Amino acid sequence: MKTRDEALALLHEFTKTDSLRKHALAVEQAMKACARKYAPAEDPVRWGICGLLHDFDYEAYPTAEQHPFVGSKILEERGFDDDLRRAIMGHAPYTNVARESLMAKALFACDELCGFLVACALVQPSKSMADVKPASVKKKLKDKAFARSVSRADIYAGVEELGVDLEEHIAFIREALLEVAAEIGVAGK
Repeated sequence: MKTRDEALALLHEFTKTDSLRKHALAVEQAMKACARKYAPAEDPVRWGICGLLHDFDYEAYPTAEQHPFVGSKILEERGFDDDLRRAIMGHAPYTNVARESLMAKALFACDELCGFLVACALVQPSKSMADVKPASVKKKLKDKAFARSVSRADIYAGVEELGVDLEEHIAFIREALLEVAAEIGVAGK
């Protein structure tokens, strides 16, 4: 199995922007929390690596024809396992790769939500994830003008596939992100 250090080096090799690196760290943290909650027999670090690398190729290969297809080939060449690569492929619905594993379902349920939660934190006067309330996040999901690049359809489909309640999942992922709030830029002013 590949190490987190190897995954982080790969992320940094391909991802140069601070915002996408922070997103990767957020999804990594959410995935580790999901592994501990939904798959305690599995390795949370491995699930975290899946989250860390799900968009590593996006800056270099941003089109739907390229991302995450090119990234999957790079991961294969670098020795990352098939299950991890399949989960990453499944996070983009347009790939038509079925999300069969629990890791794949969790990645899909966390990816867009992590971005949305960070957006919710950044509009707080404090700029702090600690001040984000799950009920208000659920309400903001209905405001199409807010964080318009976040796919609400993916968030709703993700919680359905994972078999969890939306507000509970929001609260759970928010709690996980609090642990890395400083690293992802939402610890507050």
